[in-house]
Parts: sequence; C-alpha cells; structure tokens
Amino acid sequence: MPGPLDHLTIATQPSPALSATVVPAIRQMITTGALPQGAHLREAELATALGMSRGPVREALVELAREGLVVLRRHRGAQVITLTSEDAEEVYTLRRALERLAVERACGRLTAEHLAELDAVLDRMLRLDADYAPEVAVDLDLAFHDVLVRAAAHSRLERSWQQTRSQVAMFLHDRHQARRDFHEIAHPEHSAIRDIVAGGDVDAAVAFIDKHLVGAYDRLRAARTEAAATDG
Repeated sequence: MPGPLDHLTIATQPSPALSATVVPAIRQMITTGALPQGAHLREAELATALGMSRGPVREALVELAREGLVVLRRHRGAQVITLTSEDAEEVYTLRRALERLAVERACGRLTAEHLAELDAVLDRMLRLDADYAPEVAVDLDLAFHDVLVRAAAHSRLERSWQQTRSQVAMFLHDRHQARRDFHEIAHPEHSAIRDIVAGGDVDAAVAFIDKHLVGAYDRLRAARTEAAATDG
C-alpha cells in the first residue's frame, strides 16, 4: 500500500538550524493535510523527502509531539494525531481563554508597528477572492491573531499560544476546505477587532473576541458535521 509520502515533493534545503527547517516543514505537511490525520510517520521516508538525516527528523517529531500534532508510541513509532470533536471543544475553549487575555492586555499596548502588521494582514484579507486556497486563509487568520498575542507582552501567554496554534491550524484548514466563506467574513470581523483593541476599550475587546471565536467554533462544528455526513 502506498505511503502518504510516496508522491510528495518538498522544496527545502538541509540546514543545521532544526527549528528553521525540519519542524516547520513537517508541521506544514500535517496542518495542511499532506500528511493526513492518523498517518504513520516513518523517519527514513521523512528524512529522504526532506533531504535530511534521520537524527533531525527524530528530534522534530519529538517537538511536534509537544505541540500535539504527533503521537509517539513506544515500539510503534510516530503517528499524526487524529483530532476528535472533543479535541475541538478543548482547543477552542483554551483558545478563547488565551485570546481574551491577549486582547485585554493588548488594549493600550498596541504600538504603531503592531497596527501596521494588523493593517497589512487586513489588506490581504480584503483582497482575497472566492478561489482562495485553504492554506492562505489559515495563514492570514493566524497571522492576525499572532500580532494580538505578541502585543499582549506576556511571555507565558505567547508560549501557551504557540503550543496550541498548530492544532488550531489543523482545525482551520479542515473548516476552510469544507466551507469557502472566509473571503466574505474575515475582513469585517478582524477589522472590528483591530479597531476596538486600538481604541483601548478592554470590556468591548474581550466581548468581541469572545463572540468572534464562538462564531468560529460554531462554523467549525457545522463544517465537521457536514463532512461526516458526506463521508458517511
């Protein structure tokens, strides 16, 4: 039976900097579904595809296990996580808690540089058309929220966000494959978040980010339900 890497070509160059090459490359394959949920990950195949030795690949899988993308089992190797509805509920309730804190602290801390970053992402959202690739939607969505987390100036919050971010990306990719409406709803909602946080109204910012993420979770659940019905 062909493996998930048999026809995969990866444009990457060997580098001694593991964090700058191997981890992001494998992470992207997982979050975009190139390596599907439940797939067994063979170090030798990954090393060949990435042009690396097996050592950095092994280290990368350990790092990705910390992010919750990979499961490492003794004597059974590595496997891409299979995300369930329970996982979705946990990830999104955690995300709400993290981002409520992020916008609360970002109010009054946004710099001109932060605003420029947010506006650059918003401009790309505004120009997105109906033929967008799911990967682009995920990148834009998370890039916007990354800025808010950085603006919060809270190192432990940022670490917690980074540990959750990859699973959020997996769910977002599935949602954008199932429902192609990001080009319609992304700019208005994120623009409102930007303006409220920039205005410094903490209560309004927390309330709006909560509404935004509850809506995102509802759309994800609907997309997963539709996908399950289609598969069934």
